[in-house]
Amino acid sequence: MPTYQWRKSSYSGDASNCVCVALAPDGSVRIRDSKVPGVIVAASAEALRVFVEAVGGAHPGEPRGAART
Repeated sequence: MPTYQWRKSSYSGDASNCVCVALAPDGSVRIRDSKVPGVIVAASAEALRVFVEAVGGAHPGEPRGAART
């Protein structure tokens, strides 16, 4: 199993219960729950982008669908 460079959201702060993401060598994205690190979901970067937009990927305090720079 490859070793990934996992990153967690800056919104998680010091919390240990967060979703982590990593970029795989083939350009796909790996996603895991920090509480259950052995379960890893693979998705294309495009599929992850569509998912985040569909669930309203706005930052806290931003209206849903707000433009980002």
